Amino acid sequence: MTIPKELPRKIRASLGSAIVLELLKGKLDAAPTTAYLMTYRKDKCNANCGFCPQARESSGRADMLSRISWPAFTTEKVLKGIEKAIKDGKIKRVCIQALNYPEVFTHLLAIVKAINQSIKVPISISCQPLNGQNIGQLAKAGVDRIGIPLDAATSELFDNVKGMSAGGPYRWENQFKMLNEAVSVFGEGKASTHLIVGLGETERDMVNAIQKCVNMGVLPALFAFTPISGTALERNAQPQIQKYRRIQIARYLILSGIGKYEDMHFDERNCISDFGVEKKILTEIVQSGTPFLTSGCPNCNRPYYNEKPSGPIYNYPKSISQQESSDIEKQMSLGGA
Repeated sequence: MTIPKELPRKIRASLGSAIVLELLKGKLDAAPTTAYLMTYRKDKCNANCGFCPQARESSGRADMLSRISWPAFTTEKVLKGIEKAIKDGKIKRVCIQALNYPEVFTHLLAIVKAINQSIKVPISISCQPLNGQNIGQLAKAGVDRIGIPLDAATSELFDNVKGMSAGGPYRWENQFKMLNEAVSVFGEGKASTHLIVGLGETERDMVNAIQKCVNMGVLPALFAFTPISGTALERNAQPQIQKYRRIQIARYLILSGIGKYEDMHFDERNCISDFGVEKKILTEIVQSGTPFLTSGCPNCNRPYYNEKPSGPIYNYPKSISQQESSDIEKQMSLGGA
């Protein structure tokens, strides 16, 4: 394999990915079906998102993203691990998380080309808004999906958490501009965004944001806010599980075309009180367990990204058991805070 000169010497892999790629030894309760990588640099990210340990002003560990550790390895070893894991049927996709720094696009392009030289595999990239030309170049290099995170459900929260008020480089309007650009390049449903429940939004806010994304052809993936030591939001609490469950169901209904925001009802606290679908349909959907699985690209299961294995489990990384289904039904009290 010809090594591109722009290829960074090191790259990070999530702990679970590192085990599946045989870079580290360890046991996994739920193995990742996607290899999660993150661009490496000695310094922190140029952005300053309040929830992220990679933020410029965060005192959190440099090897953390959410509650997961991401050890660094030589890029050559990671590439070999990916090739073997794909041949062994352990990995179905590669997802590259990108920090914000001047050389990041050059590094992303080199990493994608190096992966495609060794083996063919679907590649997703999660990054800050690039320009339209960069997005097109990534598509030509072999990326099949791109994610540009909104994270917050409203423009005010966005500004407070990762925009100007947070000392960050991002602007609400520009995120949407680049998401539209990504849809035009990759196609509907192949441009995605992250939405984090628990940043101060109401359920109405979040469901409205989900509907707006789907109307654009953007796939919204749900995360639960996770307080991480050293971040600006480290003292904030995770969202109540009842709230998260209702939003998961609303997302499922909107994505599947069964329901929409405009038909849902909200109480005086802006919590979902009625999903706007027949009770029988709703019961079948809840019992299927599908809305509560990890949301994102195909074969993305992000094991325990938002939670400890002991629970509560916000996003299930594998098929839901009967006991877990029973637990979810108990959590589904409509109208709760």
